[in-house]
Amino acid sequence: MNNIKYKLATMTLCTLFTTSVFANNAPPIRLVIHGGAGTITKDTITPEQEKEYKEKLTEALNAGYAVLNSGGTSIEAVQKSINIMEDSPLFNAGKGAVFTHDGRNELDASIMDGKTRKAGAVAGVTTVKNPINAAIAVMEKSPHVMMVSTGADLFAKEQGLTIVDPSYFRTEHRWQQLQKAIEKEQVVLDHDGKTAALFVDPMMYDYKYGTVGAVALDQHGNLAAGTSTGGMTNKRYGRVGDSPIIGAGNYADNETVAVSATGSGEMFIRTLTAFNIAAQVKYKNLPLEEAAQNALDEVKAINGSGGVIVLDKTGNYTMSFNSEGMYRGTIGNDGKPVVAIYKE
Repeated sequence: MNNIKYKLATMTLCTLFTTSVFANNAPPIRLVIHGGAGTITKDTITPEQEKEYKEKLTEALNAGYAVLNSGGTSIEAVQKSINIMEDSPLFNAGKGAVFTHDGRNELDASIMDGKTRKAGAVAGVTTVKNPINAAIAVMEKSPHVMMVSTGADLFAKEQGLTIVDPSYFRTEHRWQQLQKAIEKEQVVLDHDGKTAALFVDPMMYDYKYGTVGAVALDQHGNLAAGTSTGGMTNKRYGRVGDSPIIGAGNYADNETVAVSATGSGEMFIRTLTAFNIAAQVKYKNLPLEEAAQNALDEVKAINGSGGVIVLDKTGNYTMSFNSEGMYRGTIGNDGKPVVAIYKE
């Protein structure tokens, strides 16, 4: 049994949940997930909601662990855990996706294989039940990295993925969020009790809280990262955030780390947050938590917020965020899921 040490540290404007893994005989396996970051405090969600989130995070962890523990790949583990969250209306991905200004659900996702550095992404899809599956299909069955809109929907259908009527994604909670946003004509922050800015401010504060992601290390020593989102409430003009952009909201390389991000999409794109962390690990040999905080500090410097999950090839990981909370969890060789929501 691995000797696992958990370390919980709080740094300036950044909460870290970090661990080091020291393998004995069995090769290390590890899955880390997030379900979005934001103004998530005990007074913003009910005890019943907290229980629901923790149960769903645990379900996602157990699904991914079953893959890893049976010798499956990190890509498969990431897919299984994200599918659980995409199928839940609790998160801003898949079934629980937010609405655009025109009353549509436009979904984005990306995947990256740390062994080969192959990647796949889709943006603005409207009929694919599980966008992360479409991203994997792009990676594995096309010469491309990203497909968008109707083309991506068509490709997913041709690959035999589950296609649904757009009404599948509708939830009353998300619909009411849109109505309130249209009424006030301002961007509404998912999982946040505050409003960020009038629409005339060009969406500088895009906190797409509820985005889901997973990073995994399998028994073969390979890393993978995946991210899936519904974007932001009341978005217009075909806007796409960081989640499907390799290097911004998602990245994996066996030589460094796997990263999935959630937060201020435009700021994560402008600072290439995911690759920024990997570069610091590669070129400066920084610990994961320090690299993650440095990257989030850059996001904060341009008025951004959010969080990241980061995992390396030895099983070390961090779950870092500079917001009030982040839905998050991890599971390793011992098969015991650990989940958290608030700053702890």
